[in-house]
Amino acid sequence: MSPSLFTFTVKDFRAQLRRLVLTGAAVAVGVAFLVLSVGGAGALVQSYEQSAAADVGDAAVQVVPGDGPLPADASARAARVPEVTSVAERLAGHAHVIAPSGRPLDDRALVTSIAADPALRWQRLGAGRWPEGPGEVVLDRESAGRVGAEPGGTVRLTKAGGGTADVRLTGLLDTSASQALGSQPAIGVPYAQVGTYATGVRATHLDLAVAPGADALAVAKAAKKALGGKAAAYTHAGAVDNARQGGGTMYAAVMTAALSFVLIAMAVARMVVTNTFSVVLAQRARQLALLRCVGTDRDQLLRIIRRQGLLLGVLASAAGLAAGGAACALGTALLAGFADLGPIEVSLVPGPWTFGLAGAFGVLLTLWAVRRPARAAAAVPPVAALAASGAAKLPEPGSRAVREAVSALMLVAGAGLLVLGAFGGSALSLLVVTLGAILTFFAVLRYARHLLPPLVGLLGLALRRPFGTVGRLSVQQLRADARRTAAASSAMLVGVTVAVSAVTAIGATRGGLDSMLADRMPAVFALDTDAGRVPADAIAALRAEPGLTVTPVRTATLAVDGRRTVVAAADPAGLNPAAEGVGAARALRDGEAIAGIGRPSLNIAGTRLTAVSGAAALPVSLYPEATVYVTGATLDRLAPGAAVVSTVLLDPAGDTGHEAARAAVDRALAAHPEIRIADTGSDADLIRSMLDRMMLVVTVLLGFSIAIAALGVAAPLVLTVEERTREFGMLRAIGLAGEQLRRMLTLESVLLALSGAVAGTVLGLVYGTLAARSVLAGHVSPLEALAASGGTALTVLAILAATVLTGVAASVLPARRVRRMVVVDALQAV
Repeated sequence: MSPSLFTFTVKDFRAQLRRLVLTGAAVAVGVAFLVLSVGGAGALVQSYEQSAAADVGDAAVQVVPGDGPLPADASARAARVPEVTSVAERLAGHAHVIAPSGRPLDDRALVTSIAADPALRWQRLGAGRWPEGPGEVVLDRESAGRVGAEPGGTVRLTKAGGGTADVRLTGLLDTSASQALGSQPAIGVPYAQVGTYATGVRATHLDLAVAPGADALAVAKAAKKALGGKAAAYTHAGAVDNARQGGGTMYAAVMTAALSFVLIAMAVARMVVTNTFSVVLAQRARQLALLRCVGTDRDQLLRIIRRQGLLLGVLASAAGLAAGGAACALGTALLAGFADLGPIEVSLVPGPWTFGLAGAFGVLLTLWAVRRPARAAAAVPPVAALAASGAAKLPEPGSRAVREAVSALMLVAGAGLLVLGAFGGSALSLLVVTLGAILTFFAVLRYARHLLPPLVGLLGLALRRPFGTVGRLSVQQLRADARRTAAASSAMLVGVTVAVSAVTAIGATRGGLDSMLADRMPAVFALDTDAGRVPADAIAALRAEPGLTVTPVRTATLAVDGRRTVVAAADPAGLNPAAEGVGAARALRDGEAIAGIGRPSLNIAGTRLTAVSGAAALPVSLYPEATVYVTGATLDRLAPGAAVVSTVLLDPAGDTGHEAARAAVDRALAAHPEIRIADTGSDADLIRSMLDRMMLVVTVLLGFSIAIAALGVAAPLVLTVEERTREFGMLRAIGLAGEQLRRMLTLESVLLALSGAVAGTVLGLVYGTLAARSVLAGHVSPLEALAASGGTALTVLAILAATVLTGVAASVLPARRVRRMVVVDALQAV
């Protein structure tokens, strides 16, 4: 490009900069969102890695088992290694904390040993003191609160040999920074007392302290040699690196999820840039034609516009990087000042590579968005300089027939995938629905100019009575330029469609959760014991409760086709008839077996049984270790006197509600605190809380897309004020007041935002409902699930209300300019 042409490009860009401010703001918001997303993902991974490192402790050398357990005399061997001054064996097992009701907490507690050497204690004490002898323990803060215990008080724990024990609570563990202890109740006891309370005790690590000045790496090698086998020994730094290995995988997963929302926001920003440049270049059609008349060829004109897009991308990306960096720094300061993260220190500010890539992405996105309007503007013929007005419609590049054919093909293919995914019942149904939604949505965007203007007219019917002439004028103006109306509303259409789709899918899944779990599980409650056997008196106590249906599940370990396998049997009459495989179990005959094998028969303990296919999930749903199901008579014949009741399945009887049934179970098992109760209702509550958090995160993240879409509504309005100056002057001259003009522009802005939002809501409800149906797999109607989901409808209404507010906010700047117009000057505008 010649120096004179470059100078003209810069000067012309400066002259047009006021028109492009809102467009640049859309790009800046997208870039800032990208920086924030990467910074947030990095901070999440930092917290994960630091919490993993915190569990390593301060030991100079750490030994971990290989494929098998550590040797029984591992501590003694390690203590004989030169330069080792102290050894602490980490023991872990499980016990139960007893609530004041006499029943254990639903979650089994992890019992960990407290090292005698304070330097080798890896747990963190939040309050009180460490336990020092028999009958003393520490408990995590949350579990202590659930049982109403404080340091100095008493808590009740189950004992490994049966029964319970009242022990003194000396302190509270701080598990906020621990991966090992943070996800379940945690009990800390002196090393010698672990076996008193915990079952399934195992050695997980050896922590070694070394003499001052000793070479930790040499000690680690000597310890590995002394222990032999496949045990691994690490220095402290090596153990930390080993613990952090999962961070890379987690970072990839979190980053993928975050970038998906960023791409949605940037796609909306690209639409805003394309639409705004199309309007600006259409308004400058006469000027562009004059440039052609004075010797500028099409390639030069194309380069001028692209260079201006480059300048806009650079400035907007720089502003976005500054805003994103400032937001990350502020977030880091707020976390440090107000969040209780324990020893974890995180920073939301990403590395310099992130800023560089985010800036480059913003620039490239702007160049890509400018490409199409630049090609259309370069095609303006020199004869357009003779037009009376400076504005004109730019020719649309490409073949219209090809565009229409592609749109129709995408619509048909997408609709087919939607139907296939929602009603096909495949394991990949959700993916198929997603692909179908993407294809049909792109087709809808291509047809937006035919769909959105009529929707504006339909919404405008409600404005005629309250707003009269102003309402009719706003609707007429938007319908007169269908292409511009569709372009301005499409950005809002994208943001709202994705938001409502996500909210609907999550809400419907949440509402149908109880029915889905109930249909998949053979019973509401299931018992579990460490001993693998439910005592007979516990079963008798459960049968004595009139509000319960009791179904014992008997198991035996037998040779099935030469392999030791757990075989289960239960009375199918007491199981949930809607659960998978229960119908097959009720039809099962003596001499048949349900198993997930591809053979017509199987040999169990020397007896040939006919295999029944189609219900392979039933044995596992009855008892997690079982892979074969037979009738009770068959099991008695295969293992006479050897079968034990490994679990008991329980359902509310008659009209008994879930809470009443749970109370009956707790009452019957009051003498057996060692028995755990699996409750599908509790599982549903846990999943429901996760879905609630997911909906909150999704709504917040997609809020950036809606904010960018609001800029896409405001930018064309600001640009059309100059184009419609004479029209506004004429309206003022015939008696329309300035306040009425302001109201008219506000209505236009609201209609633009609302038309895109209404269309997006309809599409989002369809996509979200079909996605929910693919997840619920016919267990419950998505519409019934939505009705039971609670706040989904309110969330959708809130999104619609937010679009109305964004429409009002988008009209503020153009309305102020209109009110300040002088009527005489406006009438003289060309």
